[in-house]
Amino acid sequence: MTIIIAVYITLLGMTLGSFYNVVALRVPAGESLSHPPSHCTGCGTRLTARDLVPVLSWLASKGRCRHCGAKVSVLYPLGELATGLLFLWSYLEFGFTVRGVTAIVLSSLAVIVTVADLKYMLIPNKVLLFFTPLLFMLTLLNPEGPVWLYLLGAVLGGGIILPFAWFGGMGMGDFKLFALLGLVIGFPGVLLAFFAACLLGTLVGGTLQLTGIVKRGQPVPFGPWLAVGAMLTYGYGSQIISGYLSLIH
Repeated sequence: MTIIIAVYITLLGMTLGSFYNVVALRVPAGESLSHPPSHCTGCGTRLTARDLVPVLSWLASKGRCRHCGAKVSVLYPLGELATGLLFLWSYLEFGFTVRGVTAIVLSSLAVIVTVADLKYMLIPNKVLLFFTPLLFMLTLLNPEGPVWLYLLGAVLGGGIILPFAWFGGMGMGDFKLFALLGLVIGFPGVLLAFFAACLLGTLVGGTLQLTGIVKRGQPVPFGPWLAVGAMLTYGYGSQIISGYLSLIH
């Protein structure tokens, strides 16, 4: 039974991931989510069910539109696959609990933010406004400590990013995003999440520069790393912090 549920959750995540791609790519551009229907950005041909099977359609067409041959961004299958895997992780790690639902909502936010930031270097306010009340209510339903620790997480999350945003190192979208993520993971998790985001961003960014994929001085979005840091902290923050404290004592 667990296997059946896990497969269902994964497929659900991949299907929603397809919609999340639409949100991430259309909202920052000021476009409607429903009109026009899904279509090839190269030739404008309306896509059918055959073209919209998560991940498989992209693989079957070898990453190209089957009508005009235009390349289809790899962000589409990656967003779908990431959502499916994150939904599966949420279920396996937390089950059907408030914490599990929170993980799913947090995963959804992470995917949308990542795709949007990679494409436009922008984190849409509309997306953050949609997820804020959902995550706030879920956090209140199942706090793992005093509520003020989560409020402190939000203040510190925004406060850590604000100087960078103020002086141009990051965007105000990063500031708003990390304040929201800080609300979910609280204190001291928000500090761990920021450290993890900086570490991963530096390692991956440095590797991309060394390999020539990213040119020196080229802006690199930081929102995805904030989301990854928050997800790691949400899932394993307590164990990481406890393990670190045991090493220094």
